[in-house]
Amino acid sequence: MYMRHELERIAEEKNHAILGINLLNEIVICSPLAAQLLELSVEEILGKDIWQIIPDDSFANIHDYKTIEFNTISRIGTKTFIVSRIPYQDEQGRVIGAAAFLQHMGEFDKLRAEVDTLQEVRIMLSAIIDSTQDAISVVDEKGLGLLINPAYTQLTGLTANDVIGKSPTVDIAEGESMHIQVLKTRHPVKGVFMKVGPKRKEVIVNVAPINVCGHLRGTVGVLHDISEIHKLSEELERAKRLIRHLEARYTFSDIIGESDAIKAAIEQAGRAAVTPATVLLRGESGTGKELFAHAIHRLSERQKGQFIRVNCAALAENLLESELFGYVEGAFTGAKRGGKAGLFEEANGGTIFLDEIGEISLNLQAKLLRVLQEREIVKVGDNRSLKIDVRVITATNANLEEELRAGRFREDLYYRLNVIPIIIPPLRQRTDDIPLLVHHLIGSFNQDYGRCVERVSDEALQVLMEYHWPGNVRELENILGRAIINMRIGETVVELQHLPVLDFPNVNYSETVHISSVHSSLTMEEGGFEELQRKWERAILLATLQRNGGNKTKSAQDLKMSIRNFYYKLERHALI
Repeated sequence: MYMRHELERIAEEKNHAILGINLLNEIVICSPLAAQLLELSVEEILGKDIWQIIPDDSFANIHDYKTIEFNTISRIGTKTFIVSRIPYQDEQGRVIGAAAFLQHMGEFDKLRAEVDTLQEVRIMLSAIIDSTQDAISVVDEKGLGLLINPAYTQLTGLTANDVIGKSPTVDIAEGESMHIQVLKTRHPVKGVFMKVGPKRKEVIVNVAPINVCGHLRGTVGVLHDISEIHKLSEELERAKRLIRHLEARYTFSDIIGESDAIKAAIEQAGRAAVTPATVLLRGESGTGKELFAHAIHRLSERQKGQFIRVNCAALAENLLESELFGYVEGAFTGAKRGGKAGLFEEANGGTIFLDEIGEISLNLQAKLLRVLQEREIVKVGDNRSLKIDVRVITATNANLEEELRAGRFREDLYYRLNVIPIIIPPLRQRTDDIPLLVHHLIGSFNQDYGRCVERVSDEALQVLMEYHWPGNVRELENILGRAIINMRIGETVVELQHLPVLDFPNVNYSETVHISSVHSSLTMEEGGFEELQRKWERAILLATLQRNGGNKTKSAQDLKMSIRNFYYKLERHALI
């Protein structure tokens, strides 16, 4: 029970609404907040009979002033209050009146709404945690289990009764508790291997601290099933195989050109596509041999089968053999357990495109001949044959007839491959197609680079038309792409100054590359010696390629370098 002076002190505080009456029902105590709720001033309330201020309230009916009431609902005018009533005493301990503590129902409704909101948030968070596919475990600051989700139960076999309120080690079959470590260090941990649950499930664990307003309130752990990671790894490997065994994307409508030369090549390829015969695509580097291979496959009866591309010059002989024909377990050191299917086997029912066929060794030529004659392969390390049904398309920029005379290419394989030869003309023989190609490439670059280029100026187009294009369409794509990159944002016309310097336009070259002739094409620029050296090296590569009609093998031999080093140089100077 309160003393009067205690009530008067409480009434002076701004956050309490208090009314006090004496034995004559006169209001002798009134806090500012109570006056505010009653929409009167303190002076207007003090000394008044309680019935004058609160005519409908039963406050004054506590005649013995000993009755105590808590949280009763009372109406005062148009307002509803929660009221608690208690007698108060003087210094001698005699009851001299009663006090009422008022709380407006609006504040109560506000608090109740906040509680309801918090409850909804808690339910939403619980639903999110329960619906996630990741196994989640939460402990409090003491390390005791606080929360788990159904995915955790499914993964570990442990229920809430097994974990909640228990030590964080209760679920560990092998390893140390990362919850305890994070609570000690306050630093997250990632990728920790352990075994959990009665079935010793292998998992990877990530644990992070839970900080609320700067205070550590617990930790949360996420468990990933190792078997799921293995599954994802297998899916990634399948995706890599799909990338390597890219389905044919192009058709004959994607081959740009209206010249008689390109039309003749397209017509011949279209006739070959509807037959099962082996096709040999011949032409210089960059003329679009792979594009023709795609289109032939798409028009053939095998269009729903695999289309597998292999660059024979890009792989060493032993690696190329195992890739093409596959191998059995134990065939060589490092062989995959269970062996591996070759590309011919995986292309069964579809098409395999062997690019740079002139670069394969005589040993591989013999094996390829067996594929074409017998329609069967023998894996590396095996003596059993495997029947296959594969359409073979090959391509080369080498002079196979010269290779035959030199004994570097088998004559019987040559006639097997050369059933339907298709000659793809170099760009210098169909310069009338350059405006069409430029228009097509501008559209592609606009999309790739986010530009709005509309056309090439007449002066720039004239230079492109007069250039000899040793790199053919691939070089045109490279030159135009570099020109568009050199343009300022907002420029819409490719001008002459945007084009990079084109080397050796329409010049006949002698049988050897003279340094003086190369040097004469170079001018001193801001790049100094290194820039001159780069241009000198690129010029030699271009001159050698042009002299050999784009034959990379012959060019590499002339320059006395390995074919792989030659390819590296070409890539370095963006010539392939």
